[in-house]
Amino acid sequence: MLAVLEHLALEAKALDPMRAFYGDELDLDVVDEFDRELSFAAGETTLVVRRPDGVPRGGLHTHFAFSIPADEYGDWWDRLSAERALEEHTFGSASSLYCYDPAGNCVELGQSDVAGPGIDGVFEVVLEVEDLDRALPFYEALGFSVVDRGAQRRRVRLSGPMDLELWEPHLGLADARGGVHVDLGFAAPDVVAAVEAIRERACRVERDGERAAVRDPDGHYLTIAPEENE
Repeated sequence: MLAVLEHLALEAKALDPMRAFYGDELDLDVVDEFDRELSFAAGETTLVVRRPDGVPRGGLHTHFAFSIPADEYGDWWDRLSAERALEEHTFGSASSLYCYDPAGNCVELGQSDVAGPGIDGVFEVVLEVEDLDRALPFYEALGFSVVDRGAQRRRVRLSGPMDLELWEPHLGLADARGGVHVDLGFAAPDVVAAVEAIRERACRVERDGERAAVRDPDGHYLTIAPEENE
């Protein structure tokens, strides 16, 4: 149903510290700037930082992951550990480092099979949900498929345009929390089909021309737009 994660929006009271972190420390290029919003390019995904003086708001305490080339991992560790406390976890043969941005989001940089150089995209986002049994069918209807379930915690990992984790409230790795009122934007080959698949489970569905604005059962924002033809 969904092809690409086009944007992920975060909330911050102050934009300048976020510009310093994502622009200067993580080397992401600024692509747009407005009074209440700042956007960075991260592969195919635009990372948006938004002040909380309008709607949709960006996500609070969101845990998400950037992909980096495997052979750059040591350089990123040395670079970020000079100024920040880092935590490391290993998944099979790949390692990830975790740190916090100035707004309290848990940012992961994970070894991935990407060309780089530097950050090559967003490969994971974690959403906090009140009830997994209610939230899961919504995302499965959009084409996400379950790849893992938590043994000790109420969480589900799904595969789609990126990996999506749904967590009932708890602290995860590196004391990460699932994001609340997260704003995600997707491209889809058939917007109408995607909307009809989740209409009965959504809190709200609005059409704006070819685009659709959706609120999921926990109030997260999803924008679904037509996939661009190359």
